Amino acid sequence: MYSSTFIFAPGSFDESFHRLDQEIAAFATSIPGYLGQETWENTAMGLVSNVYYWETLEALQQLTQHPAHLLAKSQQGQWLDGYQIVISQVLRTYGDTKLKDRLPVHAKD
Repeated sequence: MYSSTFIFAPGSFDESFHRLDQEIAAFATSIPGYLGQETWENTAMGLVSNVYYWETLEALQQLTQHPAHLLAKSQQGQWLDGYQIVISQVLRTYGDTKLKDRLPVHAKD
């Protein structure tokens, strides 16, 4: 399993941003191998983190090659005050079962 974490400082979002964001989200969820996402906010630092989970690296790469994603990436400076992407291989998940209906990826042991 892989995760792609998009950490950003929000800027000013306009109609074009929201349209691209919805198109990218719709495409992502249609990709075989998309497992889900979660969003976290660090209000003290003014950052938002969207974490997307993927079965395979190939599934993740499908999203990165989508025309709407490429367009958003090329125009991100209009909407964001900075960003960072972290691509990770998830080696293990664990915990109790209390959060299983609230998280996109569940503990395995």
